Amino acid sequence: MPRILIVDDEKSIRKTLTEILEFEKFEVVEAADGMECIVKLKREKFDVILLDIKMPNMDGMEALERIQLLNPETPVVMISGHATIDTAVDAVKKGAFDFISKPPDLNRLLITLRNAIDKGDLITEKKILQRKVSKKAADYKMIGKAPSIGKVKSTIERVAPTEARVLIVGDNGTGKELVAKDIHAKSPRKDYPFVEVNCAAIPSELIESELFGHEKGAFTSAHKQRPGKFELANNGTLFLDEIGDMSLSAQAKVLRALQESRITRVGGDKSIPVNVRILAATNKDIPELISQGKFREDLYHRLAVIVIKVPRLNQRKEDIPDLIDYFNGIISDEYNIPKRHFASAAIKLLKEYPWTGNIRELRNVVERLIILGSDKITKKDVVEYVYPVSVRSKSSFEEVFSKFDNLKELSNFITKEYETYKQNV
Repeated sequence: MPRILIVDDEKSIRKTLTEILEFEKFEVVEAADGMECIVKLKREKFDVILLDIKMPNMDGMEALERIQLLNPETPVVMISGHATIDTAVDAVKKGAFDFISKPPDLNRLLITLRNAIDKGDLITEKKILQRKVSKKAADYKMIGKAPSIGKVKSTIERVAPTEARVLIVGDNGTGKELVAKDIHAKSPRKDYPFVEVNCAAIPSELIESELFGHEKGAFTSAHKQRPGKFELANNGTLFLDEIGDMSLSAQAKVLRALQESRITRVGGDKSIPVNVRILAATNKDIPELISQGKFREDLYHRLAVIVIKVPRLNQRKEDIPDLIDYFNGIISDEYNIPKRHFASAAIKLLKEYPWTGNIRELRNVVERLIILGSDKITKKDVVEYVYPVSVRSKSSFEEVFSKFDNLKELSNFITKEYETYKQNV
């Protein structure tokens, strides 16, 4: 239930407002003046504050200023029976969400409170997103010196300062999301939200509500107004992951939003201006989807101003030692344990492994070795905890290696065994 703090020196007014709002399913807390309001705000969290202006000890205008310093995310609705237009304007300038005259019109009061709560929710979500964005730049750095990843880094440096839309393509686990975050972190929008939408994870009937938001009552479960990802990403970056899985109806609306820089919530008729930079990613062949009638060609050309191809890990195996060292460091920090030492033979064996899951699989393997392996990760640990069971069960560790003249032969054998294992699963 939304929590409302009613601040008024007249007990009868507090009582009347409390009865009305509790009937409307709000949780209500009362305060008799501005000083008590500040005390309660320090101890509790409220979705909106209904604040009278003329009160003893501390009036509403002074309380408003202190609220803005103490908790500026909490919306404040001013209420007064004696204020002038100048007072109302002054209150809004100082941060009040709205101003209502006494006695308040019930419908307007309820609409104003609900709009204030929605705005508070939006501010809170944006704060969370901005905290994620403010993570240190090292969290977004691209690891590796291979020519293929060097080309990706170079393109990022050139495109990040611009407003150009970017389509990032590559297999699952190659780091497409990391590329998008790196572009945002190096862009003029870096201090604003980076909002991600996994288009493949959201049912087609809900994707439009997720992107554009919805009005209360737009559909059965729409119990309140809700902003969409476009609004949350305003002034920042919207990352549309797995764009190839988006429905055609949603594609049409995204195209319109890109053309007009405006969106309309589901069930609404108000056009809302948005200022976002779009980055998109996919592991699918979009031109092939276009030929099949599953993706709009005009949207593709809107999104693919710049195309960045992220290489598979097997195309940059020289970067595996650096990636192992990087993951070793961050995973050891997460578990608060000493950094493990990887023997050179273990690293060589990992370089020959068929990384079908790309960098995501490598990270998982490093974590598994850190947890299950010895303090010094050896090639025996790699065989035991990384290779498919079919390899380990054929004979002892030494017998397995004795059958092959070099690591390349072993790698070819492992690849075949791994593919068989995947098919069986």
